[in-house]
Amino acid sequence: MTDEREPEPGFREAFADAMRKTGLGQVAPGEVPTGRSLLKAVGGLRGLVESILPALAFLVLYATTKNLPLSVLVPVALAVVFVVVRLVTRTPITQAFAGIVGIAISAILALVSGRPEANFLPGIVVNSVSLAVLLVSILARWPLIGVIVGFLTNETTQWREQKAKRRVLYLTTWLWAGLFALRLAVEVPLYLAQQAEWLAGAKLLLGIPLYAGMLWVTWLLVRAVYSGIPRPISE
Repeated sequence: MTDEREPEPGFREAFADAMRKTGLGQVAPGEVPTGRSLLKAVGGLRGLVESILPALAFLVLYATTKNLPLSVLVPVALAVVFVVVRLVTRTPITQAFAGIVGIAISAILALVSGRPEANFLPGIVVNSVSLAVLLVSILARWPLIGVIVGFLTNETTQWREQKAKRRVLYLTTWLWAGLFALRLAVEVPLYLAQQAEWLAGAKLLLGIPLYAGMLWVTWLLVRAVYSGIPRPISE
């Protein structure tokens, strides 16, 4: 039999709070998604700049100069500036700090190997792991989007007992798996072909725009089966 025991209250509350801070958590199940909530989900205008500008800088610099150190170090410098600005303005630095760590690792790999396409290897690894986690959650019959929505609505595992919710949450989990699979299908061949410029362009196109679109579709699908459920009040 499947273990249906509820998570411990402390863990449940902490996990639910963490999920509310994710992109999916910016619109509670049942709410009508808006352009403002979508913008907030992708980090706001500042988050968009912090996500797009480093990759764009690499693309422009490498395409025009073919100077690898310059192309990977300028994005690192930009990421440092983003962190400093957040510290000065006393705004949360989690996203900016995570960005600088990822960009720094990418730069190190590219400089050590001397291969510009290595700059995109960490992203490929992240997409691979994300796809694997989603597929495992589906195989285990605990689709990840269902788990997240369950915590966001405080119903935890009750969605498993309702056919309509179960179908939608499986579908949305498959859609997110498809997003990561699409990224890998485009980026891995470009990586193997050592096409750094095309990789940079693909990362920009398949990054925030595709992520935002998938969030919107997920919100709409989940809302169809959760209409009328209020947003849980966080402490």
